[in-house]
Amino acid sequence: MQEVQRKTFAILKVLANSSEPLGSIVIARRLEDLGVDLGERAVRYHLKLMDEQGLTRLAGRRDGRVITELGMTELKHALVKDKVGFAISRIELLAFRTTFDLEKRAGLIPVNVSFFKQRDFQKALRIMKPVFAKRLCVSNLVLAAGAGSKMGDLVIPDGTIALATVCSIVVNGTLLKAGIPMNSKFGGLLQMHDHKPLRFIELIHYDGCSLDPSEIFIKARMTSVLQVAGNGSGNILANFREIPSVCRPVAHEVITKMAKARLNGVLQVGNVSEPLCEVPLELNRVGMILIGGLNPIAAVEESGIHVETHAMSTVVDYKNLVEFEEICE
Repeated sequence: MQEVQRKTFAILKVLANSSEPLGSIVIARRLEDLGVDLGERAVRYHLKLMDEQGLTRLAGRRDGRVITELGMTELKHALVKDKVGFAISRIELLAFRTTFDLEKRAGLIPVNVSFFKQRDFQKALRIMKPVFAKRLCVSNLVLAAGAGSKMGDLVIPDGTIALATVCSIVVNGTLLKAGIPMNSKFGGLLQMHDHKPLRFIELIHYDGCSLDPSEIFIKARMTSVLQVAGNGSGNILANFREIPSVCRPVAHEVITKMAKARLNGVLQVGNVSEPLCEVPLELNRVGMILIGGLNPIAAVEESGIHVETHAMSTVVDYKNLVEFEEICE
């Protein structure tokens, strides 16, 4: 039964990522890309069971299947025990998929994707403007797209506009390409005072979490990003990483080059074996605080506008990104 659930989950994932109905042949091919070996005949068998459960439905005799609302709910809630540690796995996957070249300033970088209702989008842009202006984000480069188009692996739903913000995992990926291993510890709420980081007041470790910590803090309305943008004091989203002390000089060079490419994800780098923002470190380790890529979205939620956010979502081409100010015009 568990194996059937896993295969059902995989098929639902394929259908959810498609903007059009899919037949069993196409589904089987896309499952293979996900590392799931399931032939066309087996896919048809599972689809029949899923139709009976109301998870999928025929879009037409020849058009294939689409996922239902019940199927989307099942996709979000099923196999929770398999999602424990999902956050750290997602970080490692997106870091590996990052192909950004600092010298050429080209390649794929990881992003968070947020869906706004069309009627709320312009107001949301006005709210985010001071957050981007104060650099309470990984980068002022963004990507916007309308309903029906794709952003990385995601299909944008009807009636919505998607905004991709650069994810802090770009630091993981870029340092990894430079040969620097990075240990991702936790995501948390960082208390700011007079525009400077003071201490972490809440944290969630990635290795025991099935969701991105930033999403949890945003939905719980625990941030005060707009307040920080205004007077420099309050709580923002941030992440804590560690690197070996021997890598510190090379890391500094990479971080400097990233800043020139408008990727300012590193908020602070500590000293060897010394606590950083009250977080203790082991011997010969260096702490690093990365600013949360979803701080602009947190500001929108603080203002009472609902946003559907997919943190650590996908990768997009760096060359397709534009300045935030451009989409505000």
